[in-house]
Amino acid sequence: MKLTVIGGGGVRSMFLAKSIAMRASELNIDKLVFMDNNEQKLDIYGNMAKKVSNILCPNLDFEITTDAAYAVTDADYVITTIREGGDDMRVRDERIALSYGVLGQETTGAAGLSFAMRSVYALQGYCELVKKYAKPNCKVFNFTNPAGVVSQTLRDMGYDFTYGICDAPSGMLHSFAKLYGANENDIKGEIFGLNHLSYFTSITINGREIMADLIENPLAYEQTDMRYFEPKLLKERGSILNEYLYYFYYREQAVQNILNAPKTRGEQICEINKAMTEELSRIDIEKDFDTAFEIFEHWYGERENNYMASETGIKRKNAWHFDIHQKDNGGYAGVALKFIEIMQSGKSDSMILCTANNGAVDGLYDDDIVEITCDITPNGVFPHRFENIDEQNFEIIRRVKMYERLASKAIREKSVKSAVEALTMHPLVNSYSLATKLINDYLELNKDYVKEWK
Repeated sequence: MKLTVIGGGGVRSMFLAKSIAMRASELNIDKLVFMDNNEQKLDIYGNMAKKVSNILCPNLDFEITTDAAYAVTDADYVITTIREGGDDMRVRDERIALSYGVLGQETTGAAGLSFAMRSVYALQGYCELVKKYAKPNCKVFNFTNPAGVVSQTLRDMGYDFTYGICDAPSGMLHSFAKLYGANENDIKGEIFGLNHLSYFTSITINGREIMADLIENPLAYEQTDMRYFEPKLLKERGSILNEYLYYFYYREQAVQNILNAPKTRGEQICEINKAMTEELSRIDIEKDFDTAFEIFEHWYGERENNYMASETGIKRKNAWHFDIHQKDNGGYAGVALKFIEIMQSGKSDSMILCTANNGAVDGLYDDDIVEITCDITPNGVFPHRFENIDEQNFEIIRRVKMYERLASKAIREKSVKSAVEALTMHPLVNSYSLATKLINDYLELNKDYVKEWK
């Protein structure tokens, strides 16, 4: 089996390589290709990923390339994780929104639409290559943000072989398993909503319901990403919330924290990635991998230890560490590998995926892309049905889904009108005048990427 990663020169490439190499033999993956159009980053991070793969699974045929057509030729599965415009454009996306007092955050905030304007057209090109060169039943797992808008738009363009993946829900479940001393395979969650805007309605360990206990457990607010919420809020919502819902339930607090911070999250990541890449560019990865690894671990640790710290004022207590040999949950690669594992087994199992609603949540269209617990079977993907949904929880979902639909329309039709309508409906913008200013600024910012909009 051949697995291809588009965006294999990203700083997270080693994590992907580790997860895939650890399970390659089990899942019959014998060919792995990391592709990126940034030669410098591919030379650094792609080769570091290759080194990790060779350490963990020497028999896995690992290639790096800048040739996208070659990379997807005869691929069985493709993972896309690209950042069109690089980190600098993320910084500018977010700062434009903040200049109007609006949350910028690249997936949940207004900046997500600007990022999607760039991302979708690039991904469209890759999807066309997949149709032309990959195996007929090739599946594409999209991790490119904003995954909600991007996944919706790709499906609306007719690329029904694409699925959105995110490691936030599975990462939360794994942290709960650790809290209770359980095996990661023994925890299950029933979740519905949208990417970065989803609600757990049930969490079980070996069939035993623990959600109510979790909401009352003070350790959960110290050791998991429930740390961003008050117990009172979770009790009122009757759910455990995706960490990104912090931006909706604490909107003014998040914006003020970001404005008060010396740097935005995007600026932190941009500076860290530049410093790390500069330092690693002076290292011979093949001859001195240990030194390169130490440099990477230092800088990436800085990045992880400050996750959501500017926005929430809360810093993670446990220092980040990367152990090549230690088994982990696999991050977003783990989500894709779980899908592959189920499909190869010939049996059915459940997992969390971004896919078409198809009647699972009343009040949404069948072709709306939702983040939801699904049954993966030999006959396809079937989202679980959710009934009697809390009206307040659903109202946020409904509004953001309307934004995503309009954003998809804007990108597909190159429509300024639909783009303004999209941000007008976004709960974190909620203003026609602000939406108009933001779209004008984002079109100017993206003029080299967005052509012929009117």
